[in-house]
Amino acid sequence: QVQLVESGGGLVQAGGSLRLSCAASGRAFSSYAMGWFRQAPGKEREFVAAIKRSGGTTYFADSVKGRFTISRDNAKNTVYLQMNSLKPEDTAVYYCAADYSGRVSTVWIDYDYWGQGTQVTVSS
Repeated sequence: QVQLVESGGGLVQAGGSLRLSCAASGRAFSSYAMGWFRQAPGKEREFVAAIKRSGGTTYFADSVKGRFTISRDNAKNTVYLQMNSLKPEDTAVYYCAADYSGRVSTVWIDYDYWGQGTQVTVSS
């Protein structure tokens, strides 16, 4: 089993930055593709970013492209989401997820393990 724990969320002013971390348990972290999703009040869960198992391939939602970056440190069993130029519409609970297939996916159902989420609130 893989356990994921997000951290780094909080309150930030519009235009500011925040870095989220997702720490994974187990010894097979490098075998998983990792993704970030978010869910705002009254909205469905949406894709944010994903990274290939090797870290060589990344994908971003159009709404965050150019502002967010995803990276991973397999030695630390951790994936990061660096969020810059934050907007109020970025406010949501952010979840990290692991895909056992190792393939990058933008679809939440493709992921096998999920963290509990961390709240990000961006004030105007």
